[in-house]
Amino acid sequence: MSIYRCQWAQNELFHKYHDEEWGVPVHDDVKHFEFLVLESAQAGLSWSTVLKKREGYRKAFSDFNPEKVSKYNDKKIEQLLQNPDIIRNRLKITAAVNNASRFLEVQRDFGTFDKYIWGFVGGRPIVHSRKSVKEIPATSRESDTLSKDLIKRGFKFVGSTIIYAHMQAIGMVNDHEIKCFRYEEIKKNRT
Repeated sequence: MSIYRCQWAQNELFHKYHDEEWGVPVHDDVKHFEFLVLESAQAGLSWSTVLKKREGYRKAFSDFNPEKVSKYNDKKIEQLLQNPDIIRNRLKITAAVNNASRFLEVQRDFGTFDKYIWGFVGGRPIVHSRKSVKEIPATSRESDTLSKDLIKRGFKFVGSTIIYAHMQAIGMVNDHEIKCFRYEEIKKNRT
């Protein structure tokens, strides 16, 4: 029996990510940091490029441990620029290191990054009723507000479009198409 997935998830590379992760509420700070790094790396590229390099990022960025990444120095950044398993863009790599430090500051200020970020949606996912991928916007009022706050805190590569994609990935927004098999599953588990 075939199942209906969101229109953007129509190849094998996307199936596992779509079926198991995209839109599922995340409340783990390491996972939050992982998605921040990956979404920032994706800027100007396709998500498939990032998914193909995800394991390379995991190894290169110390299993997405913000404490460790915040200590990366110029020598480590130069090594990362030679690593073919990640996107070798100096601005994106230095942004990830910078963002690790900013991430730790948010944790100190709020107790967890999770508490901070979920505050922008009142602690519960926003559930949309999208009939088609064409109805999904690139940004929202919430992503604009969150992006501005992150930038004010010194984060890099966190424009509203990147942040809206981040919000979708970590389940702050349920943008699965209503006929997608994951829409109702995720809608029921709004935690």
